[in-house]
Amino acid sequence: QVQPVESGGGLVQVGASLRLSCAASGRTFSAYAMGWFRQAPGKEREFVAGIGWSGGSTGYADSVKGRFTISRDNAKNTVYLQMNSLKPEDTAVYYCATNPLPRSGSYYRLGYDYDYWGQGTQVTVSS
Repeated sequence: QVQPVESGGGLVQVGASLRLSCAASGRTFSAYAMGWFRQAPGKEREFVAGIGWSGGSTGYADSVKGRFTISRDNAKNTVYLQMNSLKPEDTAVYYCATNPLPRSGSYYRLGYDYDYWGQGTQVTVSS
């Protein structure tokens, strides 16, 4: 059973930074593309950032481009989301997910491209 586990969420003020981490058991994450998504209350889940298996390909939602950075440490089997200059509209539950194709150099923006999802970590940005 593959289980991504997110951590690092919390309550911060506008302009602050947070770093989310996603680690997992049951699959060697280093061989798979990964993604971060978020879901705010009353809204649909949306793509935040994605990264190919080697880290050479990354992509971001327009709303976070220039503020968030996705990265991975394959030796630690962990993916990160560095979030800077946080805004109230970044408040959401953030989910980590893994793509099922091994050694895919691409990142993926659509939820159905991912097969395993974590339970999520809450990020709240207060003004």
